[in-house]
Amino acid sequence: MLDYSFGSIRRSLRTNIALYLGLYFIIKKMPLKIIILDSYTLSPGDLPWTPFEQLGSITFYDRTPEHLILERSIDADILLTNKTPLTESTLNSLPKLKYVGVLATGHNIVDSKIAREKGITVTNVPEYSTMAVAQHTFSLLLELTQHTGHLAKSVRQGDWTKSKDFSYWEKSPIELARKTLGIIGSGKIGKAVGKIAEAMGMHVCYASKLGGDKELELVIRSSDVISLHCPLTVLTKEIISKRTIAWMKPTTLVINTSRGGLINELDLSEALNSDRIAGAGLDVLSTEPPAPNNPLLNAKNCIITPHIAWASIQARERLMYTAASNLKHYLEGNTINCINL
Repeated sequence: MLDYSFGSIRRSLRTNIALYLGLYFIIKKMPLKIIILDSYTLSPGDLPWTPFEQLGSITFYDRTPEHLILERSIDADILLTNKTPLTESTLNSLPKLKYVGVLATGHNIVDSKIAREKGITVTNVPEYSTMAVAQHTFSLLLELTQHTGHLAKSVRQGDWTKSKDFSYWEKSPIELARKTLGIIGSGKIGKAVGKIAEAMGMHVCYASKLGGDKELELVIRSSDVISLHCPLTVLTKEIISKRTIAWMKPTTLVINTSRGGLINELDLSEALNSDRIAGAGLDVLSTEPPAPNNPLLNAKNCIITPHIAWASIQARERLMYTAASNLKHYLEGNTINCINL
């Protein structure tokens, strides 16, 4: 039975436009103009852009400040961006633009609704960093429990050579076995973190974004470690705040490798500085780079890394090849990983 619905017709038109666009450039031997607005984060020089270079003529910008976004994008057929925002105003000023490839999983930096109305396809790269983020989650947790970096610095400073004993510590290491890990978010990264935790002998429980307030409270109250692995939405914004910190044990550790906006930073810093909870390991903050007066930068027992959980070279290779595959499929009329159909 033929489908003559509006949605079906629109999808068919979009597929044909993409196919004809690709064929046009092939026939005319005119390379697609591909503009990469912030290439440095994905490849500061250690990964070749060969997968994209085979698809068109590329202009690279390490970073693009807001006042140069329109100027640099005006002639683009294809735009690639990681964190450079493409707002309604910008998209409305780019008549040639047909495709935006987000070099990340999160795509809130593009006004996908306006892009859809203008017939601009927007794609993202899902699941490329699952194991890298899971690994980094435990690097933060193990530093909080084993104090490895602090002790290594102490030894380098000569403290062991001056010690009267064969072993010393300021804080005793903490075993994770038989501790409870509460994971907020039950997606692929959350599940990967859960598997690692179980291998280390931890008990694991989950609170999903759809589970409701009672489920969240139960998980937080019962957990020794809280790890955040949910998207930032209206429902999850500042899910860690005075209200939920009040449910935590004084020995609780909080880990965030997801989005900085999941935490009320002032509330968390006050909880850390007052010993209301035992520590935090964070890879993300609400504003990045952070302002010098961010209260967590000098908070007690708070370890912060510069949003690097996603950035293993293996994860970035997967990101590069998947993003190029997204564009290749689009040009062939078979769009994948599209977020604004």
